[in-house]
Amino acid sequence: MTPVPGDNPTPRPAADAPGAPAPGTAQPAAAGGPLRTGRPKPWHVLWLLLLLGWTVSAADRSVTGPVVTWMIDNGVGFMAHADHPHALGGLIGGLFFAGYMLTQFPGGYLGDRYGHRTMVVVSLLWAGLATILTGFLGGLIAFIVVRVATGLGEGAFYSNDRTLITDNTPPKDRSFGMGVCISGLAIGITIATIFTPNFIDFGRSVLSDIEAWRMAFWVLGAATLVVSLAVTWFFRTHLKAATVGKAALHLGAYAVVSLALIMAVYLIGDSTGLSDLWIAVLEVALAVGLVLFVLVRKGEEVGPVLKDRDLFIIYLCNIAILWNLWFFSFWSVSIVAGAAHSSFAASALTAGFNAGAGIIGFPAGGWLSDYGLRRGWGRKEMMLTFTGVQAVLTVAFAWYLSAADHPSLWVMGLLLFFASLFFNALQPVGHALTAELARPDLRGSAFGMQNLIGETGAVLAPAVGGALRDSTGGWTAAVWLDAGLVVVGFVLLAQVRGRRAVSPV
Repeated sequence: MTPVPGDNPTPRPAADAPGAPAPGTAQPAAAGGPLRTGRPKPWHVLWLLLLLGWTVSAADRSVTGPVVTWMIDNGVGFMAHADHPHALGGLIGGLFFAGYMLTQFPGGYLGDRYGHRTMVVVSLLWAGLATILTGFLGGLIAFIVVRVATGLGEGAFYSNDRTLITDNTPPKDRSFGMGVCISGLAIGITIATIFTPNFIDFGRSVLSDIEAWRMAFWVLGAATLVVSLAVTWFFRTHLKAATVGKAALHLGAYAVVSLALIMAVYLIGDSTGLSDLWIAVLEVALAVGLVLFVLVRKGEEVGPVLKDRDLFIIYLCNIAILWNLWFFSFWSVSIVAGAAHSSFAASALTAGFNAGAGIIGFPAGGWLSDYGLRRGWGRKEMMLTFTGVQAVLTVAFAWYLSAADHPSLWVMGLLLFFASLFFNALQPVGHALTAELARPDLRGSAFGMQNLIGETGAVLAPAVGGALRDSTGGWTAAVWLDAGLVVVGFVLLAQVRGRRAVSPV
């Protein structure tokens, strides 16, 4: 059998099969295997595929923020007559993440059952089709429905990506691999942030000025479909059409119920006159209810991923991490434009410093984490250090916005870059720590639960930030709130006992 990404050179049961040995963990020597000189190691090819998956899925989810900002600035689309446009735009972003968070645990659980490669393929195909569909819809409700549906499909990617890397990478390179792959998140956010003005300008050449925003979704959705087909081809020896179909239907069943619940909360809240912020809070309450439901229904199966003290603290820290990530990813263009009174294109380019830092920070943090582990350092201590530096720089950014009469694009760009550099570096360290703390047979469920709980920050951040912007007339209060949450995350992380793991071979 010809090796494919994630395989070992010698034939043996597929890594996705229940009970199969985990390449790079149970048999690290075999995972490396005697390869011919010049051929890439199989886990390196796997990293590349997952990096591409992260890139396109991140671009798909991030494009909404710049598009909404453009709609507000130009008074077009469903944002044209909104009484509180930033609050509504933030709610739209939050509803996407409500969908994204509600399939975090089911996605990991189904990956443990059907195979993690299978769920990665399902997630990418789903995201590409849904993103293209977004460009064909114009009404507010239809737009929200399809963005929520996009999030529901993308939610299955994270836990399966993290588990595939853990199972197929030698322990000494595990955190580095997680950092390399998730750097696609930064690449995707950077693409969506910087190039959305170009996509919209291209749309103006073939569509009307009012409809030009659609082109951003069509371009990025098409790119996602291309990547999903490439990943499907590389994973082909691990895939069975019947299993992919069953997995898609099973995920679809979760998605239909989740979509109905999310939209019911939105429509009831909107019809009763609740503010956009309170609707976002209710969506978070819905997610908390799902966690409790899962615990009651599958307590014996998933109890270890919820009742472990250290894991649960990491889940809570993830709320602050994902709040910071998606507050700046969604609103950074508007924050920079509002502070410096610059053009949409110049603001997008400056805001790109925040996203682009992850291209360096993610792999650098992963490499340093593995290097430190070989030197006998704990992953928790390294993650705490990076979080502390990020907290200081985020507070500095908030202070600068408050104190400067005419904030400089260069100063804002540099502060965003270095705060984001350490912020992105801490994430693969945390992912490797979660993998080490969780039981091997429940890693998919643990990563899914981590992101399910953490995504409450992603749901609330755009909505709360937008509401504060509308109520105060500026972004300073929202940025200070973000800085405060980063500090809280640092304090929580300090309570994790962690493990001083033995240096891997």
